[in-house]
Amino acid sequence: MTEPVTVTCHCGAVELRVTLSEGLETARRCDCSFCRRRAAPMVSAPLEALEVVRGADKLTVYQFGTRTAVHHFCSVCGIYTHHRRRSDPNEYGVNMGAIDGVNPREFEPIHWNDGVNHPSDR
Repeated sequence: MTEPVTVTCHCGAVELRVTLSEGLETARRCDCSFCRRRAAPMVSAPLEALEVVRGADKLTVYQFGTRTAVHHFCSVCGIYTHHRRRSDPNEYGVNMGAIDGVNPREFEPIHWNDGVNHPSDR
């Protein structure tokens, strides 16, 4: 997938334009203490391939643990849009369910990564 995709929160206050590095077929979930509660499948994008088109002032951030990962949410509707990865801080994980026209259910089963035993936590 070389064409940019549009990512939006539920209320439409936040819109991103993203070029995915690996397309949709490599979607995955993480079972760390935070991501397993969120359960949103994510796909990858290089940092330079994500542009906030609308709503930068509506994005809020959450960090925990090593504070390497930076999770972005819409402050209006609460939807997770993307995060800077702990496993590769040069990439974003993008909420697959927030990509316009994509239903993650069509890609099941989606692989779970072991975030509980993440190397950064050792």
